[in-house]
Amino acid sequence: MNLKEKDAKYIAGTYARFPLEIVKGEGSVAFDEDGKKYIDLSTGIAVNTFGFCDEVWQDAIKEQISAVQHTSNLFYTNPCTELAEMLCERTGMKKVFFSNSGAEANECAIKVARKYAFDKYGDYSHSTIITLKNSFHGRTITTLAATGQDVFHTTFAPFTEGFVYAEPNDIGSVEELASKDNCCAIMFELVQGEGGVCPLTQDFVNGLKEIAEKYGLLLICDEVQTGNGRTGELYAFMNYGFTPDIFSTAKGLAGGLPLGATLMGEKVQNTLTPSSNGSTFGGNPVCCAAAKSIISRIDDNLLNEVKEKSEYIIKTLSSADGVKGVTGMGFMLGIETEKDAKEVISACREKGVIVISAKTKVRLLPALNIPWDILKEAIEIIIDCCKGE
Repeated sequence: MNLKEKDAKYIAGTYARFPLEIVKGEGSVAFDEDGKKYIDLSTGIAVNTFGFCDEVWQDAIKEQISAVQHTSNLFYTNPCTELAEMLCERTGMKKVFFSNSGAEANECAIKVARKYAFDKYGDYSHSTIITLKNSFHGRTITTLAATGQDVFHTTFAPFTEGFVYAEPNDIGSVEELASKDNCCAIMFELVQGEGGVCPLTQDFVNGLKEIAEKYGLLLICDEVQTGNGRTGELYAFMNYGFTPDIFSTAKGLAGGLPLGATLMGEKVQNTLTPSSNGSTFGGNPVCCAAAKSIISRIDDNLLNEVKEKSEYIIKTLSSADGVKGVTGMGFMLGIETEKDAKEVISACREKGVIVISAKTKVRLLPALNIPWDILKEAIEIIIDCCKGE
């Protein structure tokens, strides 16, 4: 059997894979089994922050893995503590809980919000969390329940109770739900990634802050995909001029290794107590060493370059034949095309550019340090693939 046949035989059929085997990567370039080169604008869905096989990242992993690859959270490890300090110092948050994925980070955020409400009121009267329609928060039963898309609320029922869904960018819809006396938090992505790369408006976010203050609700920001430099700031909430009570992140945090984090602000910093949450692999020293090498290099110079390149992409594509519009922020962009997005994605792959979809759009998630020449080459190919017949 060849690779594809073995894959079909032995791996659960949950992925509609592209007909491409990636065998090697260098920065923003990948190679298949035949040696064909591809410019990668997907980064493993916003995971490979500095592209493939970044040398600084590799060195950090090698150094740590030769010392201690894992120990339980019953003991202290330096990378875990230093990463937590780094994240808190950079964001103004107070405490961190480490896990392995975005879904787990969001689960923790939900648990913190509900425990905070229980500690405050002494019962379960305020346990409902408002999320937004078109959102995506993960694939566990609870984070699927938090996801505001009916398509995800199907075959895995019954789902976790306690979530209600407001219209994005409609503050009246949020207030209608918040005015009921059983809510504890509002949870949202500032750019709805899987929902089509759709940013929330500044006015709407301002309204969320006002509603949270008026009704005593926590603000939970899901930064799983938007975080770690992806939107042109270290975290997307920094583009909107506020700090949430809780935020989650994962994907690009460790640059290609599994690591999730839930950060807690002053109001909820002491909500988690011994045995109230845990993770066998959360805070793994190798993953944390990798994350330290990533976060330490996401500085103002890099973020300004992401913004500059983002402006170039948006301006260039917005005026291109076959492009209806471009949505998103920083290096998290969605292209609405005249052609079917799947057709454009396939054509790009044939011409050596890897892009993915977000609903009906072509999604771009380049490495934060993609060189100008490679980026421009990729954008020209995308433009060519978007053109009408």
